[in-house]
Amino acid sequence: MNIKEQLFREIESAPESLLAQTLDFLQFIKTKQHESQSVVDATQTSATQQQTTVQSTGRSLLEHLKTVGSWEGDDLEECLQQVYATRGKAKFNYDNPFE
Repeated sequence: MNIKEQLFREIESAPESLLAQTLDFLQFIKTKQHESQSVVDATQTSATQQQTTVQSTGRSLLEHLKTVGSWEGDDLEECLQQVYATRGKAKFNYDNPFE
């Protein structure tokens, strides 16, 4: 008996409340698997596109900043809030000599 047949057998004897939870869990797992695969695909595409290495210097970065311009979006505050909400505190396993 294969896995699908075993699942069908268990589904036949399970109560409706357990089936609802099982369905939610299965959909959750499938979504996470799809998201993980999307991240892997994007990483592979990005790595392929970034074959050339650019040697940046302080001067070249300053020159680049002159071409960037100014912030023109209306979502700066939202972006900052997202950064604050998702960053964690640094944890070090050694004493800080500067304290």
